[in-house]
Amino acid sequence: MRNTTLYVRHNARTLLALALLAGLLVAFLMIHPRGVSPTVLTAWSNQGVALALVAIGQTIVVLTSGIDISIGAIMALSNCVASELVQGDPIQVALGVAAVLLVGTACGTVNGLIIVYARIQPIVATLATGTIYTGIALLVRPTPGGEVSAGLSDTMTGTLGDLVPTSLIALTVVVILVWEPLRRSLTGRTLFALGSAEQAAYMSGLSIDKAKVVAYAVAGLFAAMAGLFLGFQTASGDASVGLPYTLNSVAAVVLGGTVLSGGVASVVGTIAGAFMLRTIGSLMFFTGVPPLAQPLFEGLVLICAVALGSVRLLRIRNRLEIFK
Repeated sequence: MRNTTLYVRHNARTLLALALLAGLLVAFLMIHPRGVSPTVLTAWSNQGVALALVAIGQTIVVLTSGIDISIGAIMALSNCVASELVQGDPIQVALGVAAVLLVGTACGTVNGLIIVYARIQPIVATLATGTIYTGIALLVRPTPGGEVSAGLSDTMTGTLGDLVPTSLIALTVVVILVWEPLRRSLTGRTLFALGSAEQAAYMSGLSIDKAKVVAYAVAGLFAAMAGLFLGFQTASGDASVGLPYTLNSVAAVVLGGTVLSGGVASVVGTIAGAFMLRTIGSLMFFTGVPPLAQPLFEGLVLICAVALGSVRLLRIRNRLEIFK
């Protein structure tokens, strides 16, 4: 009983995010004309996975008390590269996928190197690099178009055994293969220490510079996976898709229980936050909210999410003021 209480207290933010997602999903399935079916669940999953991948990358950066404003641009660039390279025979497709992931990782690494060695604030550095990445994306794909392997697209956006969405399985595999090993490594523990007390982490002999570069590089990798998956959905590339994902990734991070000051993060909560945002959008569509009004409600959700994330910071500040 005591262990259960401790678990609930320690994971309260994540559990709350999962509970809210469950409630929204039930409401969505109740009003959907086709009800509960593999087709509906697959479409719902496909809508949320790209944002979930971007948000996981943002979570890793926020964990270090940073932020990546360029993450949507990296996603868009990766999407455009995918529309050029992920096509042809199986070997060409595999090489194209590898190239897309390499591009995203390289962009994230550049972000980390600039922040660490040029000593520029993350928000300023990534705002600048994001503009550059958007420009490169426009050079690669001036207008929306291109082509992505139809066979791979059908596989990644379909169902396994006509029951489970393949995209959810892929998302789970990515988290297990990328995030879990990182979280359990010394670098992963350094990431948590960075957000909690960077000076103490430095005094302890931890390689904080390396950890920061790794954080932004992995964020770029997740953004590339998101751009690739978006290519599977649309079978094309578009240099203008990134901005909404940047803003919504921050909202998903906060809704999932990650603290904007760093040191506390939950990837599972972030995934729940991403699917919450997508489910809210679907609910607005099926309840008849005018399309022109939907950005207004999405903006309100974003503001509320960021405000919730700031509550803890305000409380900590007030406690410190007591001792002045």
